[in-house]
Amino acid sequence: MNHKHPKTDKSPLPLGEGRVRENSVTTYRDGLPKVTLLEWCRALRQTTTDAETLLWKFLRARHVAGAKFRRQHQCGPYILDFFCPEHRLVIEIDGSQHREPDKMMADRARTRYLEARGLRVIRFTNLEVFQETEAVIMRMWEEVERSFPSP
Repeated sequence: MNHKHPKTDKSPLPLGEGRVRENSVTTYRDGLPKVTLLEWCRALRQTTTDAETLLWKFLRARHVAGAKFRRQHQCGPYILDFFCPEHRLVIEIDGSQHREPDKMMADRARTRYLEARGLRVIRFTNLEVFQETEAVIMRMWEEVERSFPSP
């Protein structure tokens, strides 16, 4: 049987044959290393988008209503942009690709999955984060306070 090198062979493989072992590291046919979701979370923390970086300046160190947020947090099969476990609040920042029909459908399924686990999900676009930063921060503040009203 003649097998082509996985990095150059773009023909579809039968189920279960999509990855190969090279140098004792599992890689996919496109040559990218296979990583766990947790490893992917860690990598994403190092390569945040500009909108995520801007919001993180406000969310870190409990600057929004005293709530502690995590960046790139794993929840089931998903990685959440920002998550506050105490208030069960998820904040997602969406780029322009999220306006594509298939991505919108995937986002709805993701939101249903998270809400079924008792989480509240709020979404902002990159444009909102950059052009209406104060309003975005106020909305997040209100959502945190809504879960535990001040005495």
